[in-house]
Amino acid sequence: MIKVKKKFLKPRIKARFRKNKKELNKKIKNFFDWVKGAELVHLKNCNTSEDPVRPELDNDFRTSYGRKIYGVKYKGEIHAVMCFAFTNKIPKSVKELDLLSKDAFLQSAMRDQKVGKIAIAYTVWSKKKGGGKLIVKEVFKMIKKSNHLNRLVTLSPLTEMARKFHLRNGAVEVRVNENTQNFEYKKL
Repeated sequence: MIKVKKKFLKPRIKARFRKNKKELNKKIKNFFDWVKGAELVHLKNCNTSEDPVRPELDNDFRTSYGRKIYGVKYKGEIHAVMCFAFTNKIPKSVKELDLLSKDAFLQSAMRDQKVGKIAIAYTVWSKKKGGGKLIVKEVFKMIKKSNHLNRLVTLSPLTEMARKFHLRNGAVEVRVNENTQNFEYKKL
């Protein structure tokens, strides 16, 4: 009689597993539906206190000398933010980023108003699951469409979390500095 119950229970367990798997897949699909309707927007400022990477940098720093702030917007709400600067060289620190972006900005004033050849992402954060990956992908597309930018490189903190994020999202490690690390997105 025990053997009969095992045979009877086995199909029921399999059926329940299939049902739960279908429900879980629906929930995951609904969880990431927001990604499809999101758009990349240029921001004039951001809430710097939400920035887990570099909250000490104010909006004046983030928007001066060819630096920009972009966000992923969905239903009127910003779900991810990326700040980057245009330079002609890869910086090793925030101070060097400041100097290189000012230099690229001043050079552009003398030439064709195209600031730098490299977009340096120095902070990125997400308020919603999948937002960080989405904003990197959208900014990468935007850079590829531009006629003067040819690289997307990061100036990331020297943490394992930042390393895993960039490597998982298709970046290649360029170098490890004293307090930062650089990754480059070659294709997404």
